[in-house]
Amino acid sequence: MLIPQLATPRLILRPFNQQDFDAYADMCGDPEVMRYIGYGKPLSREESWRNLAMMLGHWQLRGYGMWAVAEKSSGEMIGRIGYWQPEDWPGLEIGWSLRRQFWGLGYATEGAKAAMAYGFENWGITQLISLIRPENQASRRVAEKLGEKLQSSITLLGGEALLYSINKEDFHKI
Repeated sequence: MLIPQLATPRLILRPFNQQDFDAYADMCGDPEVMRYIGYGKPLSREESWRNLAMMLGHWQLRGYGMWAVAEKSSGEMIGRIGYWQPEDWPGLEIGWSLRRQFWGLGYATEGAKAAMAYGFENWGITQLISLIRPENQASRRVAEKLGEKLQSSITLLGGEALLYSINKEDFHKI
């Protein structure tokens, strides 16, 4: 499958490649980055490899998935942004995760907004969710900047997650 490439003023959202693995393993192995993702534990290098392969497989199985995010200025892979909907997930999720040195620069909002716009316009998506741990204030702010509204609290992977959502019509109003 051909994975589209997206561009924003400062970012490129593109398919993952072999050269991204060291940076990806660094991100997934960072306890601070992984504190609110999945089960809240860092991944080993081996687990990071399997996780990256799963991200790529998601594109094949679903037709959408997570993009590698690279800074335009440096070309450096700084994280992942995109769609996630494994079996029995509560909806089509837009998610983001960046390497710690790239936090606080507005990259998550910029990249997620581009991914959302692409999905709403090109894939017929009508609603998106984001599942965020209550303590993750930074991701909650990103969701709110993207126009997502808090809908409910659910149990996910053994812990509480806040379910934010936005529909296509409301996205076009922001």
